[in-house]
Amino acid sequence: MKSRAIPIILSLLMFTLSIGYSAQSASDYPIAGTTPWQRPEGAPVIEWVKHDRPWFEKALTGVTPPYPRSLYFLDNQGYWYTPFIHQGMLPPYDLRGWH
Repeated sequence: MKSRAIPIILSLLMFTLSIGYSAQSASDYPIAGTTPWQRPEGAPVIEWVKHDRPWFEKALTGVTPPYPRSLYFLDNQGYWYTPFIHQGMLPPYDLRGWH
């Protein structure tokens, strides 16, 4: 019984100390995300996106011309992540021949 009590007491003590320390240190820094509708002052802004020919070739791997109208979204694709231009599942589900 005594051998189990010491680790439990030490764990509770460390937990209590860590809560007090993190609450104190958190108040020293500004909290991000309190105004998500407002862009922070001086934050970088993407003004334009330019995809070169190799990017379009990779994005259209396995698709033969004439390209369907549903792929025209690539003309307006920004720098955000899209799963459409990355390898997905292995054969037989790999319809575009990525693997």
